Amino acid sequence: MDDGLNVTYITLDGYVELNKYRYLYFVIMLTAYILIICSNSIIVYLIWSHQNLHEPMYIFIAALSVNSVLFSTAIYPKLLIDSLSEKQIISHAACFFQWFLFYSSGGSDFLLLAAMAYDRYVSICKPLQYPTIMRTTTVNICLGLAWLLPACQVAGGVAIIANRKICYFTLKGIICNSLVQKLICVSSRVISVYGMIGMFTIGFFPVFFILFTYTKIFIVSSRSCREVRRKAAQTCLPHLIVLINFSCLFAFDMIIARLEYNFPNVVRLIVTLQMILFSPVFNPIIYGVKMKEISKHVKRLFCSVKQT
Repeated sequence: MDDGLNVTYITLDGYVELNKYRYLYFVIMLTAYILIICSNSIIVYLIWSHQNLHEPMYIFIAALSVNSVLFSTAIYPKLLIDSLSEKQIISHAACFFQWFLFYSSGGSDFLLLAAMAYDRYVSICKPLQYPTIMRTTTVNICLGLAWLLPACQVAGGVAIIANRKICYFTLKGIICNSLVQKLICVSSRVISVYGMIGMFTIGFFPVFFILFTYTKIFIVSSRSCREVRRKAAQTCLPHLIVLINFSCLFAFDMIIARLEYNFPNVVRLIVTLQMILFSPVFNPIIYGVKMKEISKHVKRLFCSVKQT
């Protein structure tokens, strides 16, 4: 607590041998941040600039890339500062704001993946009705819900915990995630119940919906011609890879936060680095390589850059 400024500071105690590997941390974080910004910006630019990519599936992919940029911008600048600082601290308000961005963007990603799954289901299982169902209005509603619902849900949780008295000022992590709950003096059933409702609304329900939808797609495609099966595999596989990767990392984050077991700092650090590195870095790579239309435009872009 800084009495002169009346600001509460929280110490981030999740780094492993930071003094020894300070510049290695900085180089890794800076490289990852630049790669995330560049790769996701390329995906957004290609989808925005090419008319044949102005379809619901690609719009949802662009929204995922925008999420990755916003998420990384909320996380990486602070990590870069911390890696070069003698003390790794963050103000109480900034910590809760980072927590809000971390989980609202994560919940938004789940809902966007659910919207993609529904888009693929309509495209493959109900192709004649696709133009009627997946109209611009439907896409806008899906985007609005994907961004607003998690933001409101997480904001409610942040508001509940932010008003609680803090008794502990050391966070076992390098970013402000759900471990923030362990800093308050007395936990309550309200916080636990609200957290479970949030996990179900923006986590479990979208995942169950996606799995159900893809099961229906695979059943329909298995009974159809080879072309339908090829289309299903080509468009659904990248989404499933992203979903599995994202779900496993978020599940592990929740398990670590809710279990009372004191995990070693190395384990916490590895899980956190995977969360902030894997999805933002590999999502645009997966979509850029596996999605045929995007891959085609990526190759053209790099060819034109080489020629100049």
